[in-house]
Amino acid sequence: MNLNYHFLKYLAPALNSEFSGSQIHACFSQSKDELIFETEGENGIRFIRAHLLPPQIYLSFPEQFHRAKRNSIDLFQELIGDTIEKCSVFSFERAFYFDLGSGKKLVFKLHGNRSNVLLYQKDDKNPSLLFRNEIREDKELDWKTLENPLDLGKERFWQLEGNASLFLPTLGTLPRAWLKERGYPESEIEQKWALMLDLLDILDTPLFALTEKQGEVHLSLLPESNPIKTLSDPITASNELFYLALVKGNFDKEKNSLLKSYQDQLKKTESYILKSTSKLEELKNSASPSQLADVIMANLHEFQNGKSVAELLDFYTGNQVKVTLKPNQKPQLLAESLYRKSKNRQIELDQIEKTIASKVNLRAELEQKIQSILAISDFKGLKIYQKTHKEDKAITKEVTGLPFKVFEFEGYTIWVGKSAKDNDEMLRGFIHKDDLWLHARQVPGSHVVVRMKGMAVLPNTVLERAAGLAAFYSKFKTETLAPVIYTEAKFVRKVKGSAPGSVMVDREKVVMVPPVGPDEETSARKL
Repeated sequence: MNLNYHFLKYLAPALNSEFSGSQIHACFSQSKDELIFETEGENGIRFIRAHLLPPQIYLSFPEQFHRAKRNSIDLFQELIGDTIEKCSVFSFERAFYFDLGSGKKLVFKLHGNRSNVLLYQKDDKNPSLLFRNEIREDKELDWKTLENPLDLGKERFWQLEGNASLFLPTLGTLPRAWLKERGYPESEIEQKWALMLDLLDILDTPLFALTEKQGEVHLSLLPESNPIKTLSDPITASNELFYLALVKGNFDKEKNSLLKSYQDQLKKTESYILKSTSKLEELKNSASPSQLADVIMANLHEFQNGKSVAELLDFYTGNQVKVTLKPNQKPQLLAESLYRKSKNRQIELDQIEKTIASKVNLRAELEQKIQSILAISDFKGLKIYQKTHKEDKAITKEVTGLPFKVFEFEGYTIWVGKSAKDNDEMLRGFIHKDDLWLHARQVPGSHVVVRMKGMAVLPNTVLERAAGLAAFYSKFKTETLAPVIYTEAKFVRKVKGSAPGSVMVDREKVVMVPPVGPDEETSARKL
C-alpha cells in the first residue's frame, strides 16, 4: 500500500513538515530508474529518493546518501536553488506534489510501471520535464486531472449497488483481500456498507505495518497478525519498507539465487559421483572380455570346417559358453576384438577413476563456496565474492539470458556461443583460464567451451563430443569429417579492434571429427 492514496494522505503532510522551507541543492540519477534530490533546511540535509524500476516502486527519505563518483548524471537542474514550499497529496489518487518557491510544481506519480516524476512550470498545465521520457502520455498530462474527489456517502454506495471497485477505486490489493476474507462479495448491501465503514475506519488510523506475503515485504494499513514491524510515522515506514523490500530484499534474492545454483550443482556432482562409482564397481567385478578371448583361442579346433557356432568350456568359471561368429568371421579375429575391448575397458576404468577424483575435488570446492555464501551478510560482501569468482557468473543467470547454449555430457558442461558477438561475451565474461576452448578450423563458427573447473583430465569422449558440436555449429556442418582446433582458454585472446568473434589462438591442437548436433547424440543433454 506504499503506492496507495490511503498511505500517501499521511505521507504528504509528514513530508510537508519535514521539507517545507528546504532548498534543493542537487538532483541526480546514477541508475536508469532512480532519481535523488538533495535538500537542506531546518532539519539539516535530507534526501528524496525515488526508485521507479517496475515492479519495485519505492520512496525513501534518508539523511545520508553517498553519490557515486562515476555513472552519475545531473537532472532537473533548473530546480537547483529553488525552495520547497509545501507538499500535498492529490485527492484519491496515487500521486503527490511539492509546490516550489518559483511557482513550479514537482509531481510524483506512483502508477505502478507507469510511475514518473514530472516538473510543471508556473501556471502551465503540461509538464516541461519528465524523468522517464519513455512514458509518452505523461508529456501531455495535465496535473489538475490527477485530482479525483470522491463522494463516500451512503447514497452513492447504494447507487453503485455496493460495488467496492467503483465506490473506492483507490483501495488496492490488501484492502480488497480484507473485504473478501469477510465475505464481502456475497453479503447483502447493508452488510457490505457496514464492512466498508469498518474498512474506512481502519484506513483512517495512522498505523503502518510491514508484513511479508508470498516472500515479499509489503506496507499495510490493516491489522496484521505477525507484522515484521509496526510504525506510526509514515516517513519512517517508507524508509523501512525501502530497506527491507528493495535493499535487503534484493540482497537476499541475489544471495539465495547464487546459493541455490551452487547447491544444484553440488547435487548433480554428488549424483554423478554415486552413479560413476557404481559403474566402476560393476566393471571391476565383471569378467574381462580377454577371458572369453582366451577360451576361444584355446578351442580354435571347434570352429573347423566353417563351423560358426560352438559350445565351449569356460575354464575360468567352469561353465559352458556359447560363441557365435559373424558371417565370414574367423575365431582369431573375434578373439583379437575381445582382447582390444579388454584393453579399452582398462582405459575406461582409468578414465572413470580420474573423473571421479576430479568430481570429488569439485564437490569439496562447491561445499566451501556454499559455506562462504552462507557467511555473507551484506551487498558489499556479496559483490566482493562475485568479483573474485567471475568464472561462476553463468550459474546465476537464466539459461535464456546467457550468450551461449548449455549442454551436459558425461558430467561435463559444454557451452556453445550463440553468435559472433556472444562468442566475445562468453570469452570476456564467463570463461575460466583452465577451460578447454574449441573452434572449427579456419571457418566461421561458434566458440565451444568445455568447463574444466575442478577437472584434472578431459576424457576423449568428451573432447570428441565438444569438437562434434564445434563442427556442427560451423560452416563444416554438412561435411563428413571436420578439423576442429582446441587449446586451453588462457591461450585464446581477443585483439583490440578485431571483428566480433575473431581471436588469436596459441598452442592449438587439431582433432578430426564428424559434425554432431545436439539432437544426434542421445547422451548429450541440452539444459
